Amino acid sequence: MYEPKHPSKNGAPDRPEWYRYSGILRTFVMCNALLAFALELAMLAFVAWWALALDLDLWARAAVAVGALAVLIALWGTFAAPKARVRLPTAGIVAVKAVAFGSGALALWGLGFGLAAIAFAVLAAANTAVTTYVRRPR
Repeated sequence: MYEPKHPSKNGAPDRPEWYRYSGILRTFVMCNALLAFALELAMLAFVAWWALALDLDLWARAAVAVGALAVLIALWGTFAAPKARVRLPTAGIVAVKAVAFGSGALALWGLGFGLAAIAFAVLAAANTAVTTYVRRPR
């Protein structure tokens, strides 16, 4: 197993999680990381879409969209990203991801896409479970 000689200051990994796997398992972990990125972008898009669909003036909808996206990006970058500035215990990272992905699912629900919201939430939960398992210390 790869052990970094000089780990980063905040304990973040200096290699992606798929680096320590090989064969088909490496491909699975890489695809899961790609799915995680797609889900993160979709979450941001759903929240922006919901905010822009509110029954407010255009300037107010734009302000709500920018504000909501800023909060989600700051929350994710500070606590949930692989190289986050603040390293939380695993339960804390999962909680932050649940809040973030939950906001995306609630945004879809608010837009009237209940089945899509449920599918997004289930897919995000499964992806988060796999990512949490793959990133565990060995």
